[in-house]
Amino acid sequence: MKFETYHISTAIKRNLSDLGFKRPTDIQYKAIPSIMKGEDVLAIAQTGTGKTAAFAIPIIDKIHRIKSSKRSWGLKCIIMVPTRELAAQIGRVFYDFSKHTKVKSFAVYGGVEQDPQIKKLEDGIDILVATPGRMFDLISQKVISVKHVDTLVLDEADQMLDLGFINDIKAIKKKLFKKHQTLFFSATINKTIKKLAFSQVKSSAIRIQISPEDPVSKNVTHFVMFVEMDDKRFFLRRFIRDNPEAKIIVFVRTRVRAERVAKALERGDIKASTLHGEKVQEERANVMEAFKKGEINILIATDVSARGIDIPDIHYVINYDLPEKKENYVHRVGRTGRGVKKGIA
Repeated sequence: MKFETYHISTAIKRNLSDLGFKRPTDIQYKAIPSIMKGEDVLAIAQTGTGKTAAFAIPIIDKIHRIKSSKRSWGLKCIIMVPTRELAAQIGRVFYDFSKHTKVKSFAVYGGVEQDPQIKKLEDGIDILVATPGRMFDLISQKVISVKHVDTLVLDEADQMLDLGFINDIKAIKKKLFKKHQTLFFSATINKTIKKLAFSQVKSSAIRIQISPEDPVSKNVTHFVMFVEMDDKRFFLRRFIRDNPEAKIIVFVRTRVRAERVAKALERGDIKASTLHGEKVQEERANVMEAFKKGEINILIATDVSARGIDIPDIHYVINYDLPEKKENYVHRVGRTGRGVKKGIA
């Protein structure tokens, strides 16, 4: 089945075609019809399988149709995400999919000035992508009114719930339009998180699980190297020199380690940048843009960044430090082997 046969607006079909989307992935094929029917959905699918498009397409189509047939006021949809990078990434997806439509979307997150965000929000938007902290700040300032919101999406739902955002989720749901639709999307989920998720959706919610027992993409090949701690930096330098054209993400456990590894590479005349929660948002955005453009090929990152990196053609993910949780391994290595491309961890 191709997107051109879907009952979605011509403008969205045009956008999908321009972006190279021809056929839906498994998660899109299964989730889009349920979302279009207005059903609550709990969807679990591997990283890199097109989860964002699975909810973006039907949400944009619904709002575009409403605005095309009658006047519509106010915010209609909120997408809550755990990190700034993910908010920015999803914001770009909604912008690309909304071209040639009447739908306006915007992403807000901390670490940057509020005033430009407030000005944009005052101009009026239909879809808000947000991290919880900044969103509640703007609600408390009465910059955002959520009383007409009829769709709530929780992306990376496992991390949202795991980080203790359950009370924030409950708080926002009480403020929304009473008969709202709730969508949970995640790559990994455990029994505790599943129980919490089901407590926030209708009893008739649709559960979609595309993930096999192994939630890591089959496009990723895994290798292990047994290296003494003191020798890790030398091994990393050699690996990078042996693969001079490769785009590589090196994951470490702490921001201190990230800076130390970057300095060790610099001493070997290897240019690398770091990405972690202590950097201000402007720095993080600049690093991501430079990595995306190929101005730097080596990125040293902590787990806080793992879910917000959606950059094509990352050849290698190196786990310099092992992650504390197996779910974090899934999200780390999911930065490579995205879509139909191959990658190595």
